[in-house]
Amino acid sequence: MGKINIKRLVRLFSIPIILLACAAHATGGDTTEYIPHEGWDELWREMMIDIAAIGIMFALLTVYLLIRYKRKSPQDTGTAKKLSPVAALGWVLIPVFVFLADDIYLGLENFVHYKKFRNVPQNAYTVEVMSYMWGWEIEYSEGIKTQNEMRVPAGRPVHVKLKSRDVIHTLFMPDFRVKWDALPGTVQYLWFYPTKVGEHVMTCTEFCGTLHSSMHGKVIVMTEDDFSRWIEENKPKEGGAV
Repeated sequence: MGKINIKRLVRLFSIPIILLACAAHATGGDTTEYIPHEGWDELWREMMIDIAAIGIMFALLTVYLLIRYKRKSPQDTGTAKKLSPVAALGWVLIPVFVFLADDIYLGLENFVHYKKFRNVPQNAYTVEVMSYMWGWEIEYSEGIKTQNEMRVPAGRPVHVKLKSRDVIHTLFMPDFRVKWDALPGTVQYLWFYPTKVGEHVMTCTEFCGTLHSSMHGKVIVMTEDDFSRWIEENKPKEGGAV
């Protein structure tokens, strides 16, 4: 009889894991426009809420047990009855499955975001970034080249093709929650979605030599009209230099 109860208990507490996993996968079918930094921020908020809720729940349970079974005097001795095997297993399995279900849910949500992040939108504007010791050379499809300054239009995804001239570098844009390695001999990529006009930091987070700490630049987000104007003013003229 005991074994049957244990099996039922395991099946019962497996249900939340299955349901949460399905819920996480279901979000992958969302057809709304995906903005990477908003997706990661939402996942972070979700994780903080989950941790707070679970922490408060177990804290309240602990306080209840402390009050319920508090000694009335120093001479008091414990009189708790021995738990049955099923009850003892329940006290172990319930917390384990609560934490495990939440971990699996958040892990699957993270995987959904990762899959979306690696899928570059078709309407993305493409720039090539060549990393070197110790800076960034940005080349635009119109033939313009800049050093340590990436200009992009607001309201449009930006596809960044990453290359390295020498050693491993990592392009990190903290405001856009994106980071990826630039490896010698390969073309890597990342994409981000600038939604507002402004300036942002881009920097290298892979130690790449003596002046690694000075390897940083700016991402300048412009309005669509200002960006188009800047392209027209700076693109190479026919038969001329950049």
